[in-house]
Amino acid sequence: MAKVYDGLEDDHVRWIGEQQVFFVATAPLAGDGHVNLSPRGLDCLSVLGPRQVAWVDYTGSGVETIAHLRENGRITLMWCAFSGPPKILRVHGRGRVCLAGSREYDEVVARHPSHLSTRAVIVVDVDRVSDSCGYGVPLMDLVGERDQLTRWAENRGPEGLVTYRAENNAHSLDGLPGLTPEPVDDRG
Repeated sequence: MAKVYDGLEDDHVRWIGEQQVFFVATAPLAGDGHVNLSPRGLDCLSVLGPRQVAWVDYTGSGVETIAHLRENGRITLMWCAFSGPPKILRVHGRGRVCLAGSREYDEVVARHPSHLSTRAVIVVDVDRVSDSCGYGVPLMDLVGERDQLTRWAENRGPEGLVTYRAENNAHSLDGLPGLTPEPVDDRG
């Protein structure tokens, strides 16, 4: 049966570190807005403490998580055991977007492999941790990480990524503000 915890315990932190993917859910305040659910991987997550987690957010086709957090901060993260004993862990909290140059951004990015497509860090202040059985989650084997995001970012280059984010990450599907376009550094 499901159990609720005061925060992330040592066993949770160890188990989270063994998982290759987690899922992020956010929603706008508008009742007719689009709920967003996104997978995350590529060694981007850090547990900062029993009541705080963060991840490196890479450039993507959308900006829903960032836009929703800027509007209302509500967020849920979920991990599923795809190998070993069945388990699901959910973390509910309030998230915020940290951009390059902020202390939190620099701290979290330094913990992970460098990635050209890094656009932000998301920090979540945890207010609820719960687990459940996961009996319905299938057993699956990890084949490996995909390299498409790395190749895509390298092909675009830094200036191309700035342009892409300005064109594709400025607003959510519902028109909420996403990322402010970054200035292009043309000093050479």
